[in-house]
Amino acid sequence: MLVLEYKLIPSEAQTQRIEEAIRAFQFVRNKCLRLWIDTNAKPYELYRLCAVLAKEFDFARALDAQARQAASERASYAISRYLKPDKSGRRLKYPRFQKNNRSVEYKLTGWKLSEDRRRVTFRDGIGIGTMKMLGTQDLCPYDLSLIKRVRILRRADMYFVQFCIAIDRSEPQEPTGKTIGLDMGLKSFFTDSDGNSVSCPKPLRKAEKRLRREQRRLSRKQKGGKNRRKSRIRVARRHLKVQRQRKDFAVKLARCVVKSNDFVAMEDLQVKNLVRNRHLAKSISDAAWSLFAGYVCYFGQVFGKPVVKVAPAYTSQGCSNPECGHRVKKSLSERTHVCPKCGLVMDRDENAARNILRLGLELVSETYPGAPENVLARKSEGTPGETAPLLPAQAG
Repeated sequence: MLVLEYKLIPSEAQTQRIEEAIRAFQFVRNKCLRLWIDTNAKPYELYRLCAVLAKEFDFARALDAQARQAASERASYAISRYLKPDKSGRRLKYPRFQKNNRSVEYKLTGWKLSEDRRRVTFRDGIGIGTMKMLGTQDLCPYDLSLIKRVRILRRADMYFVQFCIAIDRSEPQEPTGKTIGLDMGLKSFFTDSDGNSVSCPKPLRKAEKRLRREQRRLSRKQKGGKNRRKSRIRVARRHLKVQRQRKDFAVKLARCVVKSNDFVAMEDLQVKNLVRNRHLAKSISDAAWSLFAGYVCYFGQVFGKPVVKVAPAYTSQGCSNPECGHRVKKSLSERTHVCPKCGLVMDRDENAARNILRLGLELVSETYPGAPENVLARKSEGTPGETAPLLPAQAG
């Protein structure tokens, strides 16, 4: 699925209509959730409720029929996530009623694109009308039948429209003959198995001074006033800028890492557990490890490169020398790995990155029995950090 996003240029009247559509969408979703709470309704019963609501409420009838179905699907998705436990056997949070929904979603009807694909018209009873789209991505190469969802999003600075296109993005790359292991950190965003490191951008830390100033101004404004609303929007825009900086850094770096290597091994970090440490929670959240890992896996699929996640346990303690493997206990303040058995002296993070790469290659050899002769050739050579190229055909 490919998602293309564009900025909308609505008038004041169209802004009010968009807000009406968002509120109607939220109303249908909350009603479906209430029906499930009261009667333990099935998904098809939530679909039927959409037609009942359209008969009872004029504002619900004005919303496109398939948009009402999309609202019920959101409720069903929240319910299914709660009912189905995660990998650890824990259930997610109980579904909640939305109080500040920020989007409305259309499926195959209720919208229309202009011939040049630079304007979009929403044609349901809400009466949003035609709006100009601003963006650099071109919609013309994609057939209209491939567009399965159209969303209108409200953010702090403007309204946006998203087109969800049912297409498999694939960009095959020529083999580079390189493999890499990544050790995530806070001082350096990551250190790879070749000893290279990337500094952590820390966008939130850099913006904290201005954020505190804006938040103090917000706290002094009278509740319910126009000045408080304007101040709240300024604070939201500051946070939105930080969010966009994080995403821009993660996307560009993940794309570079995957394109430059044939095989990527990285830590399978449980960030939800790590942020429970109140001393490091803000720094870990600011680093956005999960966002980066998600884009590395995504670009791995796009470019046809295998990406493997390994358990991070003991990767910083084990010696990366192939002939040693001795565990050396260290505190967090010790940044150098010194092995008393083989005498290897190396940066702690580089040592961990090499162990991560070794574990990832071993995992591939177990999954694909034909890979060891090519992928794990470095074991016979006994040279730390030098790896043979991973053939795409063997990686699946």
